[in-house]
Amino acid sequence: MIVVTGLLHVGYYVILLRGYRKADLTVVYPMARGSGPLLSSLVALLFLDEKLSTLGGIGIAGVVLGVFLIAGGPKLLQTAKDPAHRQRTHIGIAYGLLTGAFIASYTVVDGYAVKFMLMSPILVDYMGNFVRLAVLAPAWFNDRASAAALWKQQWKYALVVGAISPVSYVLVLYAVQLAPISHVAPAREVSMLFAAIIGGHLLKEGDQMQRLLGALLIAAGVSALALG
Repeated sequence: MIVVTGLLHVGYYVILLRGYRKADLTVVYPMARGSGPLLSSLVALLFLDEKLSTLGGIGIAGVVLGVFLIAGGPKLLQTAKDPAHRQRTHIGIAYGLLTGAFIASYTVVDGYAVKFMLMSPILVDYMGNFVRLAVLAPAWFNDRASAAALWKQQWKYALVVGAISPVSYVLVLYAVQLAPISHVAPAREVSMLFAAIIGGHLLKEGDQMQRLLGALLIAAGVSALALG
């Protein structure tokens, strides 16, 4: 179980960071965080014989509409004036959806570990680090010079992310022990709103209000999925 979750997290990190490199934060991150709970619900409907409630259907519609707005909204129905921008948006959507698939996968695996196998959330995250280290070490070893240069430039940010990220996820796993996964997973999606704001104001990415509205719809949609 630890090996599986470690590998899924590595896939999540690699795909997400590549998406950030090739597309806008305000496209990749909301797509990733919004599609995770949506994919989980669709899998349950198709393969676990679960029923879709009215509220759940509204939630799915909200996610789809939010994705449509983030992808360009009405502009998608018109001839694109900037093919490069359209291509960048499509790349962001693809990376976001793939990242969402990894999010859905590791959420289910880790939730099963802490809820049914009664493993400690701290242990699940801590032991998973050894798997991630083993998988990523060869990449560091093969390009040590670049890794050292990046560390000198970005070490402050690396320490902040390294401290905050595991704490936030351990708290999520503790919440999973107390509540259904289908309720906890969508609750994390409020982060999409902050990503849309940060990407729009600090990174000066385009279509700020439209993408913020899309992120709001995705957040509302995944919340409706949980309640439904």
